[in-house]
Amino acid sequence: MPTPKQMEKLAAETDRRRDPSAAAQDAPLPAEYWESVLKDPRADATGAQLLQRRLSEIQHHVLRISCRRCERTVEIQTADAVRLYGGNAVWKDVAQRLLDNTCQQRTGRHEEDGCWPTFETP
Repeated sequence: MPTPKQMEKLAAETDRRRDPSAAAQDAPLPAEYWESVLKDPRADATGAQLLQRRLSEIQHHVLRISCRRCERTVEIQTADAVRLYGGNAVWKDVAQRLLDNTCQQRTGRHEEDGCWPTFETP
């Protein structure tokens, strides 16, 4: 009697024989696809790098930050953020300050106080 893993492997092979498009799904993607992915401007920065960007480098019109703890959302226009905090301010620091200025989750303990930011792209 075959093991469950062997049975799954046999079923997958049988499905591939019946459906030729399934075999095409396993085929490697063409080089043109990967070139277009890497040329996309969004491929330049990871999420952590986006958080470390200065306000003057951000191209979005509106910046949005929300709290995972109290579910509040704060939005600010990039131009207003630059005017208030300066163009050299880091987005991550500005976002935390925006949430902390209106935080309602104060317990008195430093470890628990404040909002838990989650960064969104509008």
